[in-house]
Amino acid sequence: LPSEIDPNLKTMPHPVLIIDDEAAIRESLSGILADEGFSALTAATAEEGLQLLDEKDVCLILLDIWMPGMDGLEALKLIKQRFDLPVIMISGHGTIETAVQATRAGAFDFIEKPLSYDKIVLSVTKGVQLARLERENRLLRESGPVKTHITGASGCIVRLREQIERVAPTDASVLILGGHGTGKELVAQTIHRHSLRGKQPMIEVNCAAIPEELIESELFGHVKGSFTGATDNKKGKFDQANGSTLFLDEIGDMSLKSQAKVLRILQEQRFERVGGARTIEVDVRVLAATNKNLEEEIEHGRFRADLFYRLNVVPIVVPDLVERRADVPLLVEEFARQFGRKGLGHKAFAADALQLLQRHAWPGNVRELRNLVERLMIMTPGDTVTAADVALFLGGAPLSPPPAPTRAQDYGELS
Repeated sequence: LPSEIDPNLKTMPHPVLIIDDEAAIRESLSGILADEGFSALTAATAEEGLQLLDEKDVCLILLDIWMPGMDGLEALKLIKQRFDLPVIMISGHGTIETAVQATRAGAFDFIEKPLSYDKIVLSVTKGVQLARLERENRLLRESGPVKTHITGASGCIVRLREQIERVAPTDASVLILGGHGTGKELVAQTIHRHSLRGKQPMIEVNCAAIPEELIESELFGHVKGSFTGATDNKKGKFDQANGSTLFLDEIGDMSLKSQAKVLRILQEQRFERVGGARTIEVDVRVLAATNKNLEEEIEHGRFRADLFYRLNVVPIVVPDLVERRADVPLLVEEFARQFGRKGLGHKAFAADALQLLQRHAWPGNVRELRNLVERLMIMTPGDTVTAADVALFLGGAPLSPPPAPTRAQDYGELS
């Protein structure tokens, strides 16, 4: 094989699906794929293959054209409509016209029988590479830009980084605790990125943003007709996170019924879709976050104690901004740089402005600071943000005594 093919592709968790009515071909292709480190699922008909696609995570499909019942070209159209997967067509009676039809319908490649070992392996490897890149691009577009580091030099942030460094390489469940706007999602992203699953995108779910009646469908998927509006089968977030990490943000807002299902997945790594009877096995690491006191929620009967202890294998507390005032100048500098790249121009923050920002109470934590920096970048007419500019936007907010200078602070202008 060409040296540019990434050998790590062969260790992807999702199998290749082979759809062919000839048992000998299915066996031969399965053997070729096994020799090259790929796993395989097989189906004798297009109908059986489509059912497997509803139930299993697959990275690529090898699809025969001539089969009894639904033929390969018809199946190809349905697959491209319902699943975002590369399809390699195989045929023992291939013609140029058939190959053109398959390509126009969205086939990734077209291979004629008798099958060439090298051509099969090359086409499958390139198809899997395409599938992985498309999946990562789609999930990155959905999640938006991912920050690459935790900003700060205060003692509590240094300890936070040390905790992340220890827990990230493991598969342990982590419960991330902290107030609104402290950066719990960033901590989860950092844990995932430094884990053995870090090459796959992390899947995120905001449990507080999804209506209670839809949270199970969002997490576990559903089968067609299981409830009003379920017009097709749908895979859930646990399906998407197979082989990777699932981040359950604001898990304290999840219903008790959904908590029970999440507990089962953590224990058994399997679940059923809403309205479905088949058990689906997955390999998912779960990170969870909340701003609630879950022990108090347990006392009031709003959170399951067994789920809490399952998630709380490694608790990580993200400090409020008032606990790390020394980091305010560093955060301001970073936010100003980010907004400058977005077209808001270049502005420096004077020393008295930084001191005033350090004395603010910051009930909204880092998120509030970021929003204020953006507002100052937009509304301050000059090239330097002064204490007067900051005071104008802070209004009559109560201030704390100024923090003692540390080596992490820079009271000069930030530019």
